[in-house]
Amino acid sequence: MYIVEQKQLKEFVSHAKTSSILAVDTEFLREKTYWPKLCLIQLATDEMSVAIDPFRVGDLSALADLFVDERITKLFHAAHQDIELIFHELGVIPKPVFDTQVAASLLGDALQIGYGTLIMNECGVKLKKADSFTDWSRRPLTDSQIAYALDDVVYLPRAYRSMRAKLERLGRLSWLDPDFEELCDPRRYKVEPFERYKRLRRVNQLSHQQLSAAREIAAWREETAMKRNIPRKWVLTDEQIVEICKREPASIDELFMVRGVSNALRTDDARKVLAACKKGLAAPEDQWPELNRGGKNEPNVDPQVDLLYSVVRLRAKEAGVAFGVLASHDDLAKIVRGHLDEADVLKGWRRRLVGEELLSIVRGELVVGIEDGVLRVMKAGR
Repeated sequence: MYIVEQKQLKEFVSHAKTSSILAVDTEFLREKTYWPKLCLIQLATDEMSVAIDPFRVGDLSALADLFVDERITKLFHAAHQDIELIFHELGVIPKPVFDTQVAASLLGDALQIGYGTLIMNECGVKLKKADSFTDWSRRPLTDSQIAYALDDVVYLPRAYRSMRAKLERLGRLSWLDPDFEELCDPRRYKVEPFERYKRLRRVNQLSHQQLSAAREIAAWREETAMKRNIPRKWVLTDEQIVEICKREPASIDELFMVRGVSNALRTDDARKVLAACKKGLAAPEDQWPELNRGGKNEPNVDPQVDLLYSVVRLRAKEAGVAFGVLASHDDLAKIVRGHLDEADVLKGWRRRLVGEELLSIVRGELVVGIEDGVLRVMKAGR
């Protein structure tokens, strides 16, 4: 069903409130804007599936109560971007949620399994790909486009029940609770301009003082991009920010010596960037930010991380879970460096499955070796 009127939307919401599940997906564009532009929202219960046209319906507020109704489990595949969009559009976070991509990793599938592969595995249905690169902002939508969009939710209830049954048989359904709770944390979707500097490309090339300047400039860029609703790179690129901070310019002329900056910034914006740079450089030393500068090639870390990797791979294979969902390279590096509170592998089911064992290896209580051609973890001194 293609919903283009408020009455139709309210009728579907009334129906959906009687269901225990609601499959959710969205279509959006983001190439030329800071905020994603919602173009279509697809919803499905066991009995009905709908594609809601936000351009014609306009007021989607009727969906807010549906998304926060805790009697209804909201089903997603790769939920983060959809939840971010719903949060931006409606100001609510869907809860509770079940993300089939996350759940699949506990059933031995790849960490970021595609929706088409998942539906083939769980439902035996091969989805069409004809409209996968559609411009969802163009109207009118064709019947083929609408059918393609609805496929993204029609099969989710069946896949969910199949996966849930498997997880219950394995005793792993509760393992997903912390991951799904994290998906519902509003802090994941709130923009923190003064944290953006941490994600600048090549930011680790800066000194602590220059990093202070980068924090100020990156925050200005983020706020400017949000206000103008344009991609942040259209204001300044990451590389330009880093080069500005390296130069520590004292004037606009010096600022414009960085390639492309004179074309990117109007004079008034250039003054603001220069002021932000000077403010960051002039900040007291005890206010300079710190970065975790340990890289993947750190010589005193990589051999130990590689050793832990082998154990994680072994336990992941034994448990039939995707290796990546059990522990990342960064997680293992945190353990080796002693940042134990920050490592996800030392929390919940991951800790029980392999985390405690990794700690014992780092403490020297266990050793890793090869016995009869097989990798084994043994007590030290055996």
